[in-house]
Amino acid sequence: MINLEEIREIVKGKILLNEPLAKYSTFKIGGPADIYIEPRNVDELLNLLRYLKEREIDFVILGNGSNVLISDEGFRGAVINLEAGLNFIKVEGECVIAGAGVKLARFVDFCIENGFRGVEMLAGIPGTLGGAIIMNAGAYSGEISDYLVDVDVIRNLNLVRLKKDECGFGYRRSKLTDDVVVQARFKFPSGDIEEMKKIRREILIKRNLSQPVNFPNAGSIFKNPPGDYAGRLIEQAGLKGVQIGDAQISEKHANFIINKGNAKAKDVLELINLAQSKVYEKFGVKLELEIRLIGFKEEEIKSLV
Repeated sequence: MINLEEIREIVKGKILLNEPLAKYSTFKIGGPADIYIEPRNVDELLNLLRYLKEREIDFVILGNGSNVLISDEGFRGAVINLEAGLNFIKVEGECVIAGAGVKLARFVDFCIENGFRGVEMLAGIPGTLGGAIIMNAGAYSGEISDYLVDVDVIRNLNLVRLKKDECGFGYRRSKLTDDVVVQARFKFPSGDIEEMKKIRREILIKRNLSQPVNFPNAGSIFKNPPGDYAGRLIEQAGLKGVQIGDAQISEKHANFIINKGNAKAKDVLELINLAQSKVYEKFGVKLELEIRLIGFKEEEIKSLV
């Protein structure tokens, strides 16, 4: 049972009841959360998580709302947003230290302006640093973990520091999925600022030309299978442009599903199921989800990976 007054004693940041989540999602899809909370700092976050655990209240961390599909029914429990409280970024010695709530675009810009090379390929990826680290976001042969030194996480209700080799990074994955990322430290090589700006500009142009940036979407729906591309397989299965309700497999890039107006999560799920089944039927490849599903009942998603 959620007790608003007790939570207000712990968190002095924004707290909202029955808050619609669609406006916090890049997909613009999602029902209400029982309670939406923005802790102001790590202490408030840690105390909040301990409170929720003690009362057996489910919670989910929501960053910029990219790379997620939220149920039409919303989320029964607490949705915690770290953007307001953990959005710091600074240079300390030879390292860049950034909070989990920092938007990736700001992180990329900060590194470039300070002459640090190695994150230009992340230009144009929506989301926050915490989510990007958990899924080891990357593009154009680079990953966010490439120059990571260590990451501070809340694990088992304790704040711990993990070195890079303790995080289990792989292609679009890590061993941090049950943790709450608080901040990360990076050590980048130096680079030419104007050259990095040029690379960033070229990547942004390439993304805008190849991806459906004019429609709400969650980014790539599926991970690329080894040696191939999910978008190519979906296109070859004849699904480009297929639409259910206001959800459509993008005609521009088949590994994107777009919201053409008032798409529902159930419409997107149907398209995901269709893509998986048709690609498996034609190529024998089981496409694995890259996006995270929030608030769904087990029976709704049991067939998905």
